[in-house]
Amino acid sequence: AAAPAGQGFRVVDAFSRIVRLGEGLAQTGHLSEIAMSRAIDALKVCASRLKKLGVVKQRNVATEACRRALNCDLFIERVLSETGLDLEIISANEEARLALDGCAPLLEEGCDFAVVFDIGGGSTELMWLEVGEGREPRIEESVSLPYGVVTLAERYGGESIPDSAYREIVAKVMRRVAPFAERHKIRDRIT
Repeated sequence: AAAPAGQGFRVVDAFSRIVRLGEGLAQTGHLSEIAMSRAIDALKVCASRLKKLGVVKQRNVATEACRRALNCDLFIERVLSETGLDLEIISANEEARLALDGCAPLLEEGCDFAVVFDIGGGSTELMWLEVGEGREPRIEESVSLPYGVVTLAERYGGESIPDSAYREIVAKVMRRVAPFAERHKIRDRIT
């Protein structure tokens, strides 16, 4: 939760819990009952804290797991009925835009371009930004890669990934990123 402060906002409360909503999604195409229950339990905490703080305006978003899950409508309905929170499934482009909003103040001044990675559980958003002096950062292009910490851990063995699997992951990601990097001549522009 945040409150207005000058030209921006200041954080007045924060809560984080890893729920692994997309656990098993790659194999079944569905959100599992146990994963949905974990997420709803965490969202109950969020709803309680929001109510206690008297939050009057909020936006509650769902990302990659819900974009991919065949049973996401059921999850969204359960969240609303059990927590009162109305989740909005956002696109990968909107997810990238929100990630940029969150990290824009961290970009180094004086740069013309920047690369931002937003690594999630089910996907990673990669953004190429035009920064420029005196301007708000602008997304030139963003791509959503179907690789997140949960999806990769499930596919390659969790905490202990063999060197061969690691090399396979790097090769897959590089193949997906290479056209993006080439289109923007990232190697030439970032020193």
